[in-house]
Amino acid sequence: MKGLIKMRERNLGKCLLFLLCLNVVSSIVIAAAPPTCPADLGSDCGGDSGEWEGEFFPGIPKIKYEGPSSKNPLSFKWYNAEEEILGKKMKDWMRFSVAFWHTFRGTGADPFGAPTKSWPWEDGTNSLAMAKRRLRANFEFLEKLGVERWCFHDRDIAPEGKTIQETNANLDEVVALAKELQGDKIHLLWGTAQLFLQPRYMHGAATSPELGVYVYAAAQVKKAIEVTHYLGGENYVFWGGREGYQSLLNTDMERELDHMARFMEAAVGYKKKIGFNGTLLIEPKPQEPTKHQYDWDAATSANFLRKYGLIGEFKLNIECNHATLAGHSCHHELETARINGLLGNIDANTGDPQIGWDTDQFLMDVAEATLVMQTVIKNGGLAPGGFNFDAKLRRESTDVEDLFIAHIAGMDTLARGLRNAAKLIEDGSLSELVRKRYQSFDTELGAAIEAGKADFELLEKKAIEWGEPKVPSGKQELAEMIFQSAL
Repeated sequence: MKGLIKMRERNLGKCLLFLLCLNVVSSIVIAAAPPTCPADLGSDCGGDSGEWEGEFFPGIPKIKYEGPSSKNPLSFKWYNAEEEILGKKMKDWMRFSVAFWHTFRGTGADPFGAPTKSWPWEDGTNSLAMAKRRLRANFEFLEKLGVERWCFHDRDIAPEGKTIQETNANLDEVVALAKELQGDKIHLLWGTAQLFLQPRYMHGAATSPELGVYVYAAAQVKKAIEVTHYLGGENYVFWGGREGYQSLLNTDMERELDHMARFMEAAVGYKKKIGFNGTLLIEPKPQEPTKHQYDWDAATSANFLRKYGLIGEFKLNIECNHATLAGHSCHHELETARINGLLGNIDANTGDPQIGWDTDQFLMDVAEATLVMQTVIKNGGLAPGGFNFDAKLRRESTDVEDLFIAHIAGMDTLARGLRNAAKLIEDGSLSELVRKRYQSFDTELGAAIEAGKADFELLEKKAIEWGEPKVPSGKQELAEMIFQSAL
């Protein structure tokens, strides 16, 4: 019996020694590993500063290209960043950007329902500490998604204070963190000022009939341009959501347009004064929230810039959903901007034709993406602009991984569009069909007309000489067949 007891004591000692060693090894491993606890309110990942230091997306790996046969939803099937298409890397054609407002401030609320989304890291406040927490989530998202650019509105990233001075101080504090988190790898595609949410802007900002509002808006845009410049922003956007009217009965439209032009002139002047070399962009939209918005579409915006002598100072940021609200296709708006030398950036999204409002959905239509990329290729790319995903999850999509899935799908759709557009160019059939439609102008008289050297007397003589013209087929169905064969 005593021998059995001694044997048990020896075994117990070995077990205790093993457990002690295991504990030491585990402590070393844990000490060496980075924090991986989830960014929820119950986690204890805070450092001495109280700021959370772990992962916001612990279950999401870095997204990689796996090819069209992959069934993994957290992978790229068509977007291969380093692959060259038509002599340029895909990432350089695309210059993708994540929109901070939809991705990290979108709640799923709509005019008929309360918010449906509350991400694990949110505490329900709009505090400065919460703003910094969201910003850290944004940069982790960019790193895991493999996107090198982001966009923001000033009031999305930092809370508004009781005074302009307090508001600017809040923005400065958040922007300082953004500068640190950007490092050398992440870039700001564009910044902008939010001039539509706060009640002071209910009649507009640059077009408000109240002088005090105009002055306040100018101060806000001045600061937004400054922080965009500080963060190395490549562009600055003006979206006039409330620069328009609900009724002409109480509106002096001519005066409001003049005021808007003076506002834009002041922005150009300040940009140059501080040495900001980014492109100033106007984003057309026909209506919503106003009944009529002054920058209705690309053609209207181009006319505004020409009338006020600003055509060389601005380009356009074309949003596909805004194009459809104006009764155009996205392709039409892009081509209008391109042929006027004004295509600067694309807000990549789409709408639902059955709904008829600005739903800001992720672009998933490969045919539309192919048309978009045809224009981008003709334009030689978008730099210093890019594709900003001004798109939001559907109200019913509430999982954190849905943020990744939506962006992956949007990036893959545009990548397929690029591949298809390249295929059409290399095939040449569609461009040849178009060339043949206009070949009658590839003559001496056609060249004279295009050079502005053919007057009506000359053309009348030719009409008498040639008689009734023979008009060939437009071959639209053949064009559509060729296009569809590339999809």
